[in-house]
Amino acid sequence: MAKTRDPKTGTPEIIILGLGNPGASYARNRHNVGFMVLEALARAASGRWQARGIARTCRAAIAGRTVLLAEPLTYMNHSGRAARALLEELGLGPGNLIVVLDDFSLPLGRVRVRPRGSAGGHHGLESVLEYAGTDDIVRVRLGIAEERMPEDKAGFVLSDFAAEQAAELEEMIGKGVNAVTSILREGVAKTMALYNA
Repeated sequence: MAKTRDPKTGTPEIIILGLGNPGASYARNRHNVGFMVLEALARAASGRWQARGIARTCRAAIAGRTVLLAEPLTYMNHSGRAARALLEELGLGPGNLIVVLDDFSLPLGRVRVRPRGSAGGHHGLESVLEYAGTDDIVRVRLGIAEERMPEDKAGFVLSDFAAEQAAELEEMIGKGVNAVTSILREGVAKTMALYNA
């Protein structure tokens, strides 16, 4: 009788790359919601983080799939270096990558799934697309915009969420976790129908 493959110990077939900046001073920044979603995914899967070259990674079983959760240690604008290194190490292509990131063109709380497209001014995603050599990379975008956006966008994304936004932030992180899980279980098209309405 053939052994059933254990998703927790098998070779990862998908890399889920959260975008953010490493270090405690950035942990609650708006720019780090990609990391926040990956932390929640790891907790739900009882995964354990470890350093892996230029990324912090966690092998996990999600929706019956073996995945590698990865947080680049390269800082946001060089996220593509970590993405390419991990893809090459695991012998995977860009089609095996899901990127989770913040988006200041979406209102706080909104989640949008896309199978491809431009970076939309996001330097971390821009780096990933450049290193991958394609725009055909699935991304889960999490809204961080407020009704009145300051002119200094760089300062805004590197600032922490306000205390009164905690519940809304946690709800959005939950949606991000569910969106990633849905992509793995149901595929991109069905997930888009659920989240992009």
